[in-house]
Amino acid sequence: MNSNSEKLSHAVFFALALSSISALVLITVFILVQGAPIIAEIGLFKFVFGMTWAPLKGEFGIFPMIVGSVSATIGAAILGVPIGICCAIFLAEFAPPLMRNIFRPAIQLLAGIPSVVYGFWGLIFIVPSIRDHLGGPGLSILAGSIILAIMILPTVISITEVSILALPSSYKEGALALGLNRWQTISSVILPAAKSGIIAAVILGIGRAIGETMAVIMVLGNAVALPESVLDPVRTLTTNIGIEMGYAVGAHRQALFATGIVLFVIIMVLNTTAQYIARRK
Repeated sequence: MNSNSEKLSHAVFFALALSSISALVLITVFILVQGAPIIAEIGLFKFVFGMTWAPLKGEFGIFPMIVGSVSATIGAAILGVPIGICCAIFLAEFAPPLMRNIFRPAIQLLAGIPSVVYGFWGLIFIVPSIRDHLGGPGLSILAGSIILAIMILPTVISITEVSILALPSSYKEGALALGLNRWQTISSVILPAAKSGIIAAVILGIGRAIGETMAVIMVLGNAVALPESVLDPVRTLTTNIGIEMGYAVGAHRQALFATGIVLFVIIMVLNTTAQYIARRK
């Protein structure tokens, strides 16, 4: 009886795991089937590095949107990663238990807020502040970077904290026994030992930022042009798909699926890199 139950459980869990993989395969095949023809027709180089996106004229170049995605994501990493790592160090090494029990649910709640709420808040507060104090239209790379930085904080904080807490206590005890103070122990022992987990947290946070759509639609300005500063508006790959998919037909629709292929490849590379780094040790 026990053997039969174990076999049944094994079969059920295998079927669930297979269904997840099947969903990924189906999504991948669907995107490739829909988007590959237009890439073959235009040419991969011209599609990826083309400077003009004019569907009505049959011109499909996504390079300005790639630059927009990369710019907003790098800005989010510059603003959000240091704050996230410092917050994780504070929770793991300095915060008293009561404060830790308050901060952790708050960070988890931050991860559960819908992205449209972030976008609305950025549109009401961040965009006017940038326009009034720094100039420009306000709808800009900087506004998008600030919103994305806030949105990646839960990912960076949670994974970094877990990486630090997973270290053997002997690391810290040995460093303190050798005469290092608390800050020297953290900077010289704890952080280097947790490096792979921290890097994985950063890469996953970047993947979260580059795949965001709704919030950045509301604050980036959606201009299909190469930016000259962080105060210029841009359009990302995700916002391009979100804005135009509702009315696109024919080659235009295929080009949006091809944009999804490029985005899919970028995110898969980031996630694979994060998993490799996290498992290296």
